[in-house]
Amino acid sequence: MKRLIVIPSRSASTRLKEKPLVLLFGKPLIRWVVEGCLRTGEEVLLATDSPRIYEAVKDLPVKVKYTPANLPTGSDRVAYAIKDEHVDYVINYQGDEPFVYKEDVEKLFQALDRYPVATLAVRDKRAYEDPNSVKLVLRKDGTAMYFSRSPIPYMKEGSDLYPLKHVGIYAFRKETLLEFTSMERGHTERVESLEQLRLLEAGYPIRVILTENYYHGVDTREDLELVERELSARAFTNW
Repeated sequence: MKRLIVIPSRSASTRLKEKPLVLLFGKPLIRWVVEGCLRTGEEVLLATDSPRIYEAVKDLPVKVKYTPANLPTGSDRVAYAIKDEHVDYVINYQGDEPFVYKEDVEKLFQALDRYPVATLAVRDKRAYEDPNSVKLVLRKDGTAMYFSRSPIPYMKEGSDLYPLKHVGIYAFRKETLLEFTSMERGHTERVESLEQLRLLEAGYPIRVILTENYYHGVDTREDLELVERELSARAFTNW
């Protein structure tokens, strides 16, 4: 099976201006992501609407596909970028997620042998009450039952599993991604503003890989400061 990691990255951002180009230890955020994905040994494609973003990584062995600026989501940018690519499995690796782990990437790709979609989750009590952190509950078979910005499940008693925080990195079979991005938005997707609920409403199983690795995307200046501390503590500053 032909595999590909696609990193969607757009120039506009609502909470952190020119987010992909914001510096982390003197290096643009998007470069952290691209370099991390390249270290997995997989082929990497950057899907962007901005020549400036490409300039930040053009010396790296990464393909680039320019995408329209008006595409609504990262999934739409990934679908646009791979529609003519000869690829079977694709990972949508968020362009604001500087932490990349080869073992998690491999598990996501392996899950696509059985499931049309796969994603990641971590156990995180701090995320439970935060509406910016997406929580999820699982079926017995390890697929997602529901995702929500609300604190789910209701913790009437303690749990060794919950709460789980969703990590917004997705693996798709190519045909599933193209089907997904051509579908009308679902009702719960509109209510929660979570695009993965479109898949659940349509009946697609989403395999959830639980990981103990650390992930934290950058959306705000506070996120940037937290990620800098974590990168420093984990000796990742020389990546």
